[in-house]
Amino acid sequence: MFGLGVPELLIILVLGLIIFGPGKLPDVGRALGKSIREFKSANKEPEETQKKPEIDVTEKPKELEGPKDDDRGAK
Repeated sequence: MFGLGVPELLIILVLGLIIFGPGKLPDVGRALGKSIREFKSANKEPEETQKKPEIDVTEKPKELEGPKDDDRGAK
């Protein structure tokens, strides 16, 4: 994956045990896994939400109603 072999992973595990201790290490691993899972799902969401809506070009556009002449001088 990142060029990490078994010796490198063991060194990382030992450093993690030294820094966090055996009691806190499962919590750190759980939080890291949850973060990676949320990151992956967040990366998939923009692909799904960026789909452009289909526009019917045969439908006539609605005309906007402007101000009426009666409203201009009605003070």
